[in-house]
Amino acid sequence: MKKNLLLFCILAMSLGVKAQSKIENIIIVTTDGLRWQDVFKGMDPEIANNKKFNQRDSAYLYEKYWSENLEERRAKLLPFLWGTIGKQGQIFGNRDYGCKVDNANPYWFSYPGYSEIFCGFVDEKINTNSYPNNPHENVLEFINHQPQFKGKVAAFGAWNAFDRILNEPRAGFPVVAAFDKCGGSNPTANEQLVNSMLEDSYKPWGEAECLDVFTNYAAFEQLKIKKPKVLYIAYGETDEWAHAGQYRDYLNAAHQVDAWLQKLWEYVQSQSQYKDKTALLITVDHGRGNQKKEEWTSHGQSVADAHEIWFAIMAPGLAAKGEVQQDLQLYQKQFAQTIASLIGLDFKANHPVAEAIKEIH
Repeated sequence: MKKNLLLFCILAMSLGVKAQSKIENIIIVTTDGLRWQDVFKGMDPEIANNKKFNQRDSAYLYEKYWSENLEERRAKLLPFLWGTIGKQGQIFGNRDYGCKVDNANPYWFSYPGYSEIFCGFVDEKINTNSYPNNPHENVLEFINHQPQFKGKVAAFGAWNAFDRILNEPRAGFPVVAAFDKCGGSNPTANEQLVNSMLEDSYKPWGEAECLDVFTNYAAFEQLKIKKPKVLYIAYGETDEWAHAGQYRDYLNAAHQVDAWLQKLWEYVQSQSQYKDKTALLITVDHGRGNQKKEEWTSHGQSVADAHEIWFAIMAPGLAAKGEVQQDLQLYQKQFAQTIASLIGLDFKANHPVAEAIKEIH
């Protein structure tokens, strides 16, 4: 009996190690300032009916995104999130069920939020979007320093601040932000095309931020050609159109990101390096207003509920919990160690690092 029990324990331990080793790659995606309310409830009729925000086209919004049924409504907006991750992964942040995910930083805007995501702690000195190069080590550069991941990390962001947030001069991996050219010194034909179109593109936010389509295609080409083990993609239009008060464009931007994620995941599942070996984590840098409905366009300390965020995750070996409907309090600063732990690492840095999110296992 004891011998059989010993053999069982050895087998169980070996299976556990094998299960954990399945995750060899991770893709991290952020879509700036996308509200948890829109993610979990779909189109908000109070905003859609407001002439200040519906771009004089409420009929379009109702035709494309409305259903009386909440689950159908949110799936119209984000079909991949709810049709695939909602069935195969986990989605956290529906506060109607007590599932709370929050900024730990007290500022509730972008640079502090992204720094919290990747550094795993809060530095209250980082209190402006114009903050210089981040002095704190981030999880992406930590991963890039590990022998098995060296040269296999890349980041693409629509906003030019990512060069500073991820401290590109120090990071040791490519950070292609805003109007940076992709492909380095030897771009592929597709990368040359992206660079040319980027240069000639409409620039609604000047040189600070490009349209998401360029970031998306540059990142996708990197995935196909360089095959990174860790890829970060940061979309920005959800925040920009919200600040402009253009709810139609905001919803369309979210819907487009969801469609790109579906194509990305389909590609991942078609490649031997990635298929059933890749984690996908999606989140945001901050929330936006909802208590005062007209504050949906805004965030920051003056907006009472702008600290409320959400995240979704899908990975081999993680339970398919779908929408998490339990009382929880999680924080953005936990993402960094979670990212590292998913690929079998313990993130150590020149600053404290919050614990990983144990509830995903």
